[in-house]
Amino acid sequence: MRKIILITACILSALALAARADDVTDTLQSAIEAYNDGDLQYAIEELDYAKQLMLSMKTDALSVYLPAPPEGWTMEPNTEIGATLGMMGGGVGAEADYTNGSDSFTVTIMADNPMIAAMGAMIANAAAMGMKVERIGRQKFAIEDGTVQGLINNRILVKAEGDDTDQLLSVLGTMDFKALSNFGQ
Repeated sequence: MRKIILITACILSALALAARADDVTDTLQSAIEAYNDGDLQYAIEELDYAKQLMLSMKTDALSVYLPAPPEGWTMEPNTEIGATLGMMGGGVGAEADYTNGSDSFTVTIMADNPMIAAMGAMIANAAAMGMKVERIGRQKFAIEDGTVQGLINNRILVKAEGDDTDQLLSVLGTMDFKALSNFGQ
């Protein structure tokens, strides 16, 4: 427990140096105060809440990497992806549905999720598993049954699902994978 509080204090100090008072720093301060008062349960709850707030901030930051909708299409972000990732072991994600009125597709980005490691082995061996493989820039994507998926920097899964594979590849081609590979670093 002392280790958590020490880490929290370090985070709080770093954030204070940036002179950025926000919900996260307020919550971390509340956790420290509860700890100092001997209320360990409330301190733990506050730390959990601070973690949720930071994951939400990280998810918002990941959303900027979603591709813009093609001309004539609209994009609707999925705000419930965090709950889905919670059931899959954690991490952060961003997802959006794209539609032009008659056709649709979905783009999902997941980072730092334990399931991504398993997906990496599948994507690396996609051709051996009978999947088609395409390159978008320097990234390799596996294609199977309306799903195009690739692994960026061995920790970020980019997946597009829809009926038109050429459309999916075109949209994914607009993404900045180099910038995405540095996400959260």
